[in-house]
Amino acid sequence: MRPNLDATLEISSDLTLTRNDEVISFINRNFEPSRGYHKFMRVLSHLLRARQHAQVVVLGGDSVSYGVAPAGGGSWKQLYIDEVRGDISDADWARVHFLGRVTYDRFLSLLQISRAHIYLSYPFVLSWSLMEAMSAGAAIVASDTAPVREVMRNGETGILVDFFDEDALLSQLIRLLKDAALRAQLGGAARRQIRQCYDLKTICLPQQLRWVDALGHLGAKPALVNGPVQM
Repeated sequence: MRPNLDATLEISSDLTLTRNDEVISFINRNFEPSRGYHKFMRVLSHLLRARQHAQVVVLGGDSVSYGVAPAGGGSWKQLYIDEVRGDISDADWARVHFLGRVTYDRFLSLLQISRAHIYLSYPFVLSWSLMEAMSAGAAIVASDTAPVREVMRNGETGILVDFFDEDALLSQLIRLLKDAALRAQLGGAARRQIRQCYDLKTICLPQQLRWVDALGHLGAKPALVNGPVQM
Protein backbone atom coordinates (compact mmCIF):
# COMPACT_ATOMS: atom_id res chain seq x y z
CA MET A 1 0.00 0.00 0.00
CA ARG A 2 1.95 2.98 -1.29
CA PRO A 3 1.51 6.11 -3.44
CA ASN A 4 1.41 5.71 -7.22
CA LEU A 5 1.58 8.84 -9.34
CA ASP A 6 0.41 6.90 -12.38
CA ALA A 7 -2.65 5.30 -10.78
CA THR A 8 -5.95 5.40 -12.67
CA LEU A 9 -9.49 4.32 -11.86
CA GLU A 10 -11.97 3.48 -14.60
CA ILE A 11 -15.45 4.59 -13.55
CA SER A 12 -17.17 3.81 -16.84
CA SER A 13 -16.35 3.44 -20.52
CA ASP A 14 -16.57 7.23 -20.74
CA LEU A 15 -14.71 8.22 -17.55
CA THR A 16 -11.30 7.26 -16.16
CA LEU A 17 -10.00 9.25 -13.20
CA THR A 18 -6.36 10.07 -12.42
CA ARG A 19 -4.44 12.21 -9.93
CA ASN A 20 -5.06 15.16 -12.26
CA ASP A 21 -8.75 15.02 -11.34
CA GLU A 22 -10.25 16.42 -8.14
CA VAL A 23 -11.27 13.10 -6.62
CA ILE A 24 -12.97 12.91 -3.23
CA SER A 25 -13.22 9.44 -1.72
CA PHE A 26 -15.45 7.90 0.94
CA ILE A 27 -15.31 4.22 1.89
CA ASN A 28 -17.46 2.06 4.20
CA ARG A 29 -17.68 -1.72 4.38
CA ASN A 30 -21.42 -1.07 4.49
CA PHE A 31 -23.04 2.35 4.46
CA GLU A 32 -24.41 3.08 7.93
CA PRO A 33 -24.51 5.85 10.54
CA SER A 34 -21.88 4.25 12.80
CA ARG A 35 -19.32 5.01 10.10
CA GLY A 36 -20.64 8.50 9.39
CA TYR A 37 -22.36 7.81 6.08
CA HIS A 38 -25.22 10.15 6.97
CA LYS A 39 -22.81 12.99 7.82
CA PHE A 40 -20.99 12.54 4.53
CA MET A 41 -24.24 12.55 2.57
CA ARG A 42 -25.53 15.68 4.30
CA VAL A 43 -22.55 17.75 3.13
CA LEU A 44 -22.58 16.32 -0.38
CA SER A 45 -24.84 18.90 -2.04
CA HIS A 46 -22.82 21.81 -0.60
CA LEU A 47 -19.54 20.15 -1.56
CA LEU A 48 -20.64 19.59 -5.16
CA ARG A 49 -21.79 23.19 -5.53
CA ALA A 50 -18.57 24.54 -4.03
CA ARG A 51 -16.31 22.31 -6.14
CA GLN A 52 -17.68 22.31 -9.66
CA HIS A 53 -15.08 19.89 -11.03
CA ALA A 54 -14.96 17.41 -8.16
CA GLN A 55 -15.64 13.73 -8.74
CA VAL A 56 -16.92 11.93 -5.64
CA VAL A 57 -16.21 8.19 -5.54
CA VAL A 58 -17.98 6.09 -2.92
CA LEU A 59 -17.21 2.45 -2.10
CA GLY A 60 -19.27 0.13 0.09
CA GLY A 61 -22.14 -2.29 0.42
CA ASP A 62 -25.84 -1.97 1.22
CA SER A 63 -26.14 -4.23 4.25
CA VAL A 64 -25.31 -3.67 7.94
CA SER A 65 -21.97 -4.37 9.65
CA TYR A 66 -22.11 -2.72 13.08
CA GLY A 67 -25.58 -1.43 13.80
CA VAL A 68 -29.17 -2.18 12.85
CA ALA A 69 -31.11 -1.73 9.63
CA PRO A 70 -33.37 1.32 9.23
CA ALA A 71 -36.59 0.98 11.19
CA GLY A 72 -38.73 1.42 8.08
CA GLY A 73 -36.87 -1.18 6.05
CA GLY A 74 -34.63 -0.71 3.06
CA SER A 75 -30.97 0.31 3.32
CA TRP A 76 -29.14 3.20 4.96
CA LYS A 77 -27.57 3.89 1.58
CA GLN A 78 -30.90 4.55 -0.12
CA LEU A 79 -32.44 6.28 2.88
CA TYR A 80 -29.83 9.05 2.82
CA ILE A 81 -29.72 9.25 -0.95
CA ASP A 82 -33.47 9.91 -0.81
CA GLU A 83 -32.91 12.52 1.91
CA VAL A 84 -30.41 14.63 -0.05
CA ARG A 85 -31.14 13.89 -3.71
CA GLY A 86 -33.66 16.69 -4.07
CA ASP A 87 -30.97 19.25 -3.19
CA ILE A 88 -28.56 17.99 -5.85
CA SER A 89 -28.97 18.80 -9.54
CA ASP A 90 -28.78 16.05 -12.12
CA ALA A 91 -25.53 17.53 -13.45
CA ASP A 92 -23.95 17.47 -10.00
CA TRP A 93 -25.30 13.98 -9.23
CA ALA A 94 -23.55 12.73 -12.37
CA ARG A 95 -20.27 13.48 -10.55
CA VAL A 96 -21.15 11.10 -7.69
CA HIS A 97 -20.11 7.51 -8.32
CA PHE A 98 -21.33 4.68 -6.08
CA LEU A 99 -19.20 1.72 -7.15
CA GLY A 100 -20.39 -0.77 -4.54
CA ARG A 101 -17.81 -3.30 -3.38
CA VAL A 102 -14.76 -3.50 -5.62
CA THR A 103 -11.65 -5.61 -6.03
CA TYR A 104 -8.66 -4.71 -3.87
CA ASP A 105 -6.67 -3.28 -6.76
CA ARG A 106 -9.49 -0.84 -7.57
CA PHE A 107 -9.80 0.07 -3.89
CA LEU A 108 -6.07 0.81 -3.83
CA SER A 109 -6.24 2.85 -7.02
CA LEU A 110 -8.96 5.03 -5.54
CA LEU A 111 -6.83 5.83 -2.50
CA GLN A 112 -3.85 6.58 -4.74
CA ILE A 113 -5.74 9.12 -6.85
CA SER A 114 -7.82 10.63 -4.05
CA ARG A 115 -7.24 14.33 -3.48
CA ALA A 116 -9.25 14.31 -0.26
CA HIS A 117 -10.30 11.18 1.64
CA ILE A 118 -13.12 11.27 4.20
CA TYR A 119 -13.17 8.92 7.20
CA LEU A 120 -15.86 9.17 9.86
CA SER A 121 -16.62 6.84 12.75
CA TYR A 122 -18.37 6.65 16.07
CA PRO A 123 -16.01 5.54 18.88
CA PHE A 124 -15.51 1.97 17.74
CA VAL A 125 -12.90 -0.33 16.20
CA LEU A 126 -10.82 1.55 13.64
CA SER A 127 -11.31 0.63 9.97
CA TRP A 128 -8.41 -0.90 8.06
CA SER A 129 -9.21 1.51 5.25
CA LEU A 130 -8.07 4.55 7.27
CA MET A 131 -4.61 3.10 7.86
CA GLU A 132 -4.43 1.98 4.23
CA ALA A 133 -5.37 5.50 3.08
CA MET A 134 -2.60 6.89 5.29
CA SER A 135 -0.12 4.38 3.86
CA ALA A 136 -1.11 5.41 0.33
CA GLY A 137 -0.27 9.01 1.20
CA ALA A 138 -3.84 10.31 1.03
CA ALA A 139 -4.78 13.68 2.53
CA ILE A 140 -7.52 12.89 5.03
CA VAL A 141 -10.33 14.68 6.83
CA ALA A 142 -11.50 12.43 9.66
CA SER A 143 -13.70 12.52 12.73
CA ASP A 144 -12.08 13.56 15.99
CA THR A 145 -13.09 10.35 17.76
CA ALA A 146 -11.16 7.96 19.98
CA PRO A 147 -10.15 5.29 17.44
CA VAL A 148 -8.97 7.89 14.94
CA ARG A 149 -6.88 9.74 17.52
CA GLU A 150 -4.94 6.51 18.13
CA VAL A 151 -3.29 6.83 14.71
CA MET A 152 -3.80 10.43 13.51
CA ARG A 153 -2.76 13.81 14.90
CA ASN A 154 -4.77 16.86 13.92
CA GLY A 155 -2.83 19.22 11.68
CA GLU A 156 0.09 16.78 11.40
CA THR A 157 -1.09 13.58 9.71
CA GLY A 158 -4.62 14.70 8.81
CA ILE A 159 -7.41 17.09 9.72
CA LEU A 160 -9.76 16.04 12.52
CA VAL A 161 -13.26 17.51 12.91
CA ASP A 162 -16.10 16.95 15.34
CA PHE A 163 -18.15 13.98 14.11
CA PHE A 164 -21.40 15.93 14.43
CA ASP A 165 -20.17 19.23 12.93
CA GLU A 166 -21.15 19.07 9.27
CA ASP A 167 -20.09 22.69 8.67
CA ALA A 168 -16.58 21.89 9.91
CA LEU A 169 -16.41 18.78 7.73
CA LEU A 170 -17.40 20.80 4.66
CA SER A 171 -15.10 23.74 5.34
CA GLN A 172 -12.07 21.55 6.03
CA LEU A 173 -12.68 19.49 2.90
CA ILE A 174 -12.81 22.64 0.81
CA ARG A 175 -9.69 23.97 2.53
CA LEU A 176 -7.83 20.76 1.75
CA LEU A 177 -8.97 20.72 -1.88
CA LYS A 178 -7.72 24.28 -2.37
CA ASP A 179 -4.30 23.74 -0.80
CA ALA A 180 -1.95 21.39 -2.66
CA ALA A 181 0.94 22.09 -0.29
CA LEU A 182 -1.16 21.14 2.72
CA ARG A 183 -2.29 17.93 1.02
CA ALA A 184 1.29 16.95 0.28
CA GLN A 185 2.38 17.75 3.83
CA LEU A 186 -0.43 15.79 5.51
CA GLY A 187 -0.30 12.86 3.10
CA GLY A 188 3.47 12.51 3.43
CA ALA A 189 3.32 12.66 7.21
CA ALA A 190 0.49 10.12 7.31
CA ARG A 191 2.52 7.66 5.26
CA ARG A 192 5.58 8.14 7.48
CA GLN A 193 3.44 7.53 10.57
CA ILE A 194 2.23 4.18 9.19
CA ARG A 195 5.69 3.07 8.11
CA GLN A 196 7.28 4.03 11.43
CA CYS A 197 4.62 2.50 13.68
CA TYR A 198 2.73 -0.18 11.74
CA ASP A 199 5.00 -1.65 9.06
CA LEU A 200 4.35 -5.41 9.06
CA LYS A 201 7.87 -6.77 8.58
CA THR A 202 9.84 -4.34 10.74
CA ILE A 203 7.32 -3.33 13.44
CA CYS A 204 4.14 -5.35 13.84
CA LEU A 205 5.28 -8.90 13.13
CA PRO A 206 8.41 -8.71 15.34
CA GLN A 207 6.31 -7.32 18.19
CA GLN A 208 3.76 -10.10 17.79
CA LEU A 209 6.49 -12.74 17.81
CA ARG A 210 8.05 -11.26 20.97
CA TRP A 211 4.62 -11.28 22.62
CA VAL A 212 4.04 -14.94 21.72
CA ASP A 213 7.53 -15.85 22.91
CA ALA A 214 6.91 -14.05 26.22
CA LEU A 215 3.69 -16.01 26.72
CA GLY A 216 5.61 -19.22 26.22
CA HIS A 217 7.92 -18.34 29.13
CA LEU A 218 5.16 -17.56 31.65
CA GLY A 219 4.93 -21.17 32.79
CA ALA A 220 1.88 -23.33 33.44
CA LYS A 221 -1.10 -21.81 35.23
CA PRO A 222 -2.95 -23.62 38.07
CA ALA A 223 -5.89 -25.69 36.87
CA LEU A 224 -9.32 -24.13 37.32
CA VAL A 225 -11.36 -25.57 40.19
CA ASN A 226 -14.75 -26.95 39.27
CA GLY A 227 -17.69 -26.05 41.46
CA PRO A 228 -18.20 -23.16 43.89
CA VAL A 229 -15.23 -21.47 45.49
CA GLN A 230 -15.10 -22.08 49.26
CA MET A 231 -14.47 -18.91 51.24
